[in-house]
Amino acid sequence: MNTAGLKAVFLQERAMLLRLFAGRLGNAAEAEDALQDLWIRLESSMPGPIADPVPYLYRMAMNLALDRRLSAQRRSDREHAWSETQPSASEIPDAERVLVVRDRLKHVEAAIAAMPERARTALRLYRIEELSQREIAAEMGVTISAVEKLLHRALRQISDAGRRIDMPDDSAKGKDGE
Repeated sequence: MNTAGLKAVFLQERAMLLRLFAGRLGNAAEAEDALQDLWIRLESSMPGPIADPVPYLYRMAMNLALDRRLSAQRRSDREHAWSETQPSASEIPDAERVLVVRDRLKHVEAAIAAMPERARTALRLYRIEELSQREIAAEMGVTISAVEKLLHRALRQISDAGRRIDMPDDSAKGKDGE
């Protein structure tokens, strides 16, 4: 079976694939997005002859659902790690909080300035312009996976900059290491 035949099978199985995605991903909007991604993969792929197109299509769908769930979990973990590095309002007095925030801002700005251009662009589009990863991928002409990697690296650099602020400075130690 060629790509055109696989697309025909996709159209026949669309309702079941949508149910599969909804069950695996937990909501209808995410299921629709995944179904669209599956169609795009079919459009862009050129598989050889496929003896059993229905199982092949369902395996593609299962792999895509798994990739999306793992991506969502990684994104959630990054967001949680980022929020964990931020001090709570009750921990810092007002005047001191202003100084700490200014210092953190300097480090974050320096970390952003040190990033490669593509990572800065992806971060700006995601955090400031609030575009989805799909929209960023389309605008930058890269895959969603590439956008996720760029954002992951950018957020890690910012997180590392925040950790460097919290770490004691070795130069402030005396000669005996105290």
